[in-house]
Amino acid sequence: MININKDATLVGVSELRKGIDKILEKARKGLVIIEKRHKPQAVMMSSEEFDHMQEVVDIAEDIVLGTIAKMRIEGSKDEDFIDIEELMK
Repeated sequence: MININKDATLVGVSELRKGIDKILEKARKGLVIIEKRHKPQAVMMSSEEFDHMQEVVDIAEDIVLGTIAKMRIEGSKDEDFIDIEELMK
């Protein structure tokens, strides 16, 4: 196990098999990069960090979709729209 910085640890697959409890504790505090044959294979993190990342991705997607919608509205003409009553028929 090698500490890359205060928030990341590098762990080999063989170490993962032997010391999962210790590695899970490290993952609760920061990222754990799992490598096999000196090549990164996966990243382990706390569930709280994962949830936070998901929230950030969701916000980013909302911003992108909002921007696309705004561009479409600004580039459209009145005849591109239909009346709600027409739609309900």
